[in-house]
Amino acid sequence: MSIKLKIFSVIPCLMLISGCAPLWGVLVPPVPTVDVSQMMQTLIPPTGTPPVVITPLPTSTPVLPTPTSTVQAADTLWISPAVPQYLRRDLENSGLPLAAQPAEASVRLGPVGFDQAYISESIYVLVAPFPELTDSVSLADLRSTWSGQPLGDVDGHVLWMEESTREAMTLLWGTPAQAGVYTAPADQLLMNAWVEPYGWAIVPFDQLEPRWKVLAIDGQNPLWNTFDPAGYPLKLHFQLDPIPYPLAATNRDPSRLTVLAMTGVTALVRGTADRMERKGLLYPGEEVRSVLIQADLAHISNEIPFVDGCPEPDPYSDSLVFCSDPRYIALLEDVGTDVVELTGNHTRDHGSPPFLNTLDMYNQRGWAYFGGGADLADSQKSIQITHNGNRLAFIGCNFAGPDFAWATLDRPGSAPCDFAFLQAEVSRLRALGSLPVVTFQYNEYYMPYPTPYEREDFRLMAEAGAVIVSGSQSHVPAAMEFYGPSLLHYGLGNLFFDQMAYPLPNGEMTDATRNLFIDRHVFYNGRYINTELLTYRLEDYSRPRPMTANERRLFLQFIFDAAGW
Repeated sequence: MSIKLKIFSVIPCLMLISGCAPLWGVLVPPVPTVDVSQMMQTLIPPTGTPPVVITPLPTSTPVLPTPTSTVQAADTLWISPAVPQYLRRDLENSGLPLAAQPAEASVRLGPVGFDQAYISESIYVLVAPFPELTDSVSLADLRSTWSGQPLGDVDGHVLWMEESTREAMTLLWGTPAQAGVYTAPADQLLMNAWVEPYGWAIVPFDQLEPRWKVLAIDGQNPLWNTFDPAGYPLKLHFQLDPIPYPLAATNRDPSRLTVLAMTGVTALVRGTADRMERKGLLYPGEEVRSVLIQADLAHISNEIPFVDGCPEPDPYSDSLVFCSDPRYIALLEDVGTDVVELTGNHTRDHGSPPFLNTLDMYNQRGWAYFGGGADLADSQKSIQITHNGNRLAFIGCNFAGPDFAWATLDRPGSAPCDFAFLQAEVSRLRALGSLPVVTFQYNEYYMPYPTPYEREDFRLMAEAGAVIVSGSQSHVPAAMEFYGPSLLHYGLGNLFFDQMAYPLPNGEMTDATRNLFIDRHVFYNGRYINTELLTYRLEDYSRPRPMTANERRLFLQFIFDAAGW
């Protein structure tokens, strides 16, 4: 269900550039204070040699053909200060001595106009610390910050970047304001932004890491697998003159990108099943379908077995013995399910035969399952899925019970939590080059704060090598934390379930069960690089819809406060 991106082609001039420069020429933005003569010194001067025309960039790992005898022993290399690290590293390892000025070099790498042939396209991203509430900015507001004006209606934002990124953005937007744009080594940007009030940064796409939040610019976000770089403003093209070395054609190759959408509780029973019967089997998924379909991998934690002869749904029933009509699997098909989690504590509510029949239904559709199985060994197994070169491994268990729900040596069910086994298995998977994703059906607390025991068990999996640890039990969305490089999200809330409200111990009712997350995890080139938090609100006992901007802001602030951020 992967969404294919268009193959790169030579990209026309951006609207933010008033005119397309000739090869090696100056990128002229509509800023009257640009010192053109100064910028000319950072670009590759004309050589008089017609450029090699580059064909459209391929989606596989792009390299240029190896020349036969282009470079001589006496050749020297000049690299523009605007060249990002991923290109600079390739050439600095070539063994050629570096020249201080372009005129002194016989091999030069530098930026070119967007209407010219190029060897590599660099995508940059606007990022903020993970608990940032802003999701998107306009290019106009970003350029205002660059020139020293307040960003939109928020005063005091500053931009951090490494020196090469500052040089690149200067070519696009002119010289920045003296205050508000700061440079630091790449490995210090994240710390500076988290410490600095209103601290944001611009980084090359290949330098993303999970603690950053990527902000969309004019509705375009490079994290999305529907992203089209043609109209994206934070990019630069580079050319090598001559072309003696193979270099990466981009730092954002869609053939190396994987998007995983993870969800919370699904229980197609009671009120949810009643709405499906009355309004259509696909009704609950109408406003989340596009997000799940667009993901390369969609995860569903379905807690309920499909049972032939399941009674008509009763939205007012107080029974906790659940089943779903086999017809309801059409909803899971429609939202593009790829991976099914079986850690739920209702999976054996009708005994072993319906559970085994449910497994057969998943197998017939080619869906991988984990966290439960036909016996103990099957329930404890991990599943590994390789997509675009990213090798993901899923494993999970049921901590909460009850005993009846757990698989045994000769009985199907959910996987009981054996932490010694889980530690060893997660470590083994990581050693094999997989990126482990661990899920728990933990105890339910109906609050956003993890307990000390819960926090200890989630962290144990991160220490073993899990890149993501996710709580699938929580009917109320919970806080998250970073533990080392790993994201621990203690609960996502419901996906398809009928909990419009829930009584608190003091007798009051809370509608926090209506809030929910879909976590969109992004992997690139064998690394976990980022997570986007999508937020929804349950309607009509069955149907999540996107939160309004105000709902989202209040909800995220509440969750981030619970996280201690």
